Amino acid sequence: MPSKKVSCRIGVDVGGTFTDVVIDHAGGRTSAKVPTTSDAPEAGVMDGIAVALDRAGVAPERVDLVIHGTTLATNALIERKGARTALLTTEGFRDSIEMAYEHRFEQYDLYMERPEPLVPRELRLGVPERLAADGSLLMALDEAAVAAHAAFFREEGVEAVAVGFLHSYVDDAHERRAAAILRRELPDATICLSSEVSPEIREYDRLSTTVANAYVRPLIAGYVGRLEAALRERGLGCPLLLTMSSGAVTTVETAQRFPIRLVESGPAGGAVLARNVAAEHGLDTALSFDMGGTTAKICLIDDYRPQLSRNFEVARQYRFLKGSGLPLRIPAIEMVEIGAGGGSIARVDALRRIVVGPDSAGADPGPACYGWGGDAPTVTDADLMLGRIDPARFAGGTMALDAGAARQSVERDVGGPLGMTGEVAAAGVSEIVDETMANAARVHAIESGKPLAGRALIAFGGAAPLHAARLATKLGIDTVVVPPGAGVGSAIGFLSAPIAYEVVRSRFVALDNFASAAVDALFDDMREEAEAVVRLGAPDAVLEETRTGYMRYRGQGHEIAVELSARADAEEYRERFDEAYRRLYGRTIPALEVEVMSWSLALGAADRLPPRLSLAPPRAAGTPAGRRTLYDTESGGPMEAAVHTRADLAPGVRLAGPAVVVEDETATVAPEGFDLTVAASGALVLTRRTPA
Repeated sequence: MPSKKVSCRIGVDVGGTFTDVVIDHAGGRTSAKVPTTSDAPEAGVMDGIAVALDRAGVAPERVDLVIHGTTLATNALIERKGARTALLTTEGFRDSIEMAYEHRFEQYDLYMERPEPLVPRELRLGVPERLAADGSLLMALDEAAVAAHAAFFREEGVEAVAVGFLHSYVDDAHERRAAAILRRELPDATICLSSEVSPEIREYDRLSTTVANAYVRPLIAGYVGRLEAALRERGLGCPLLLTMSSGAVTTVETAQRFPIRLVESGPAGGAVLARNVAAEHGLDTALSFDMGGTTAKICLIDDYRPQLSRNFEVARQYRFLKGSGLPLRIPAIEMVEIGAGGGSIARVDALRRIVVGPDSAGADPGPACYGWGGDAPTVTDADLMLGRIDPARFAGGTMALDAGAARQSVERDVGGPLGMTGEVAAAGVSEIVDETMANAARVHAIESGKPLAGRALIAFGGAAPLHAARLATKLGIDTVVVPPGAGVGSAIGFLSAPIAYEVVRSRFVALDNFASAAVDALFDDMREEAEAVVRLGAPDAVLEETRTGYMRYRGQGHEIAVELSARADAEEYRERFDEAYRRLYGRTIPALEVEVMSWSLALGAADRLPPRLSLAPPRAAGTPAGRRTLYDTESGGPMEAAVHTRADLAPGVRLAGPAVVVEDETATVAPEGFDLTVAASGALVLTRRTPA
């Protein structure tokens, strides 16, 4: 975070269904949840800020910082609403982004559809030029060809050009010269170089990332400009920072230059929140569970650190099938995303099975119970029928839900075709979505080489606390933590995310021929580049760096990430690689050469975890605010539950399930067999009485 003390900060998370706003101020924390305005996201942001400021009694000029996460870049890629983009590449390689990996991601689907490239073939042009893999010159750049292609792009109304030459990650001279010609001939166009956006080996991934960056850059630049203007117009003249997919925040300038790094900014904020919650409660292994209106996101946390990745896919043809989207090489928190949110639509398929998602009713028209024109049954409609949601308190009482419309939709589209009562059909919808999420978590853990046993489930997002206990039961997890403000968890996470930046370089180094001086010089150059970015937002902060090598055995096709210490030698590199490889695959391969393909350096303002909190002394709970009938999906029958208001529960209070704890943005369900304790942090901790 910036080095100056900030007294009033705003975190904003724009989701597919709702826009969440959180204000940290002298009087505490105030939040607001408003529908996302898809056509003009900045309007929803400003609506949410206005509501939150009014509730907090805070004047706009008192706000010192706004931290923002947005799905705008992701939506533009999915909906193909970016700039008219061209690609300039090495002659003979114009079709690399269409040939992709040359494999079938869905082997048995005869009608499999590959993702369409963001650049049509007529706007993908090759230039005579060639560098060897070591950066040596094989063919000089044909500058006349670049100028001729620029004239063609101008005639075609091109708004952005991605430049990606072969082996430019080793030497970027040709790309820089081509960019100079393009800027001269196309002064109004956006120019993106692969040597700046993704200077890494593997041309398909590098070109895909660079093209995507060029495609969304004009849109993001315009959106951020409009948002800054709107903030100033409302009297918020404070700095605006944006959250990246890595969970760190960066400046507007960097976000506008590399907007592709923002694609998973919202879920990343949630992972930062989960990490902090884990630290406060001494949970060194945890599972982050974020369930909102459109999707659910699951992330593994070990030693208070979310799992990180350099590979990410967006705009999948088969929404949750790996390999069916556009690959991006960006720093990102690794998580699995499932089409399981409050707005996920339920139906009965031809085999008479209940199917939930991945399509969502979203914010418009929304679930049937919203009364906004949607009539398809959703998870939210099922939760309302099961007694988990109070129709009069939804979204802090700003929306009155129509329980009759929810019942009608579920009985018509699910219960009727299967001959079930409404409650049984709603329970079926809930069970299917919970099992879908549980299975995704199991697979993700197996693929990561990490167990789920012994972890705590940290639940946040508007829908997660409703489903967390049942999901934990399915996963054999005995502890669930629902932090304060869970319904706006990602926005809260933004407020504690550090200012940081990561630089990656591809340089082949075999450990059998290791030159420490050359590696140290490479890291020094990367540090200089990263520090130039970080200092814009944190000019006086103490900085910390993390070094990573992407290593493999000779002959393997892909690398694993290995954290490195500064000024290490080949022997230490080998030891750390063996440790990481054994954790993933259970063994190492003796006497086989190890090589490093790429290097990364992450630099950021010192990121301090919150201290572990002491236990709160036990105290008795007050009188329940009421009672409610819940339909228990595990036992298959109704049960009476005490209803408590979260604001009335002091630290140390202990409740026995079944119970429901309600708050403005969500509700926490503690079913039979769970005890609920209020921690010193204000978090609700659910514990199974009979651990698995």
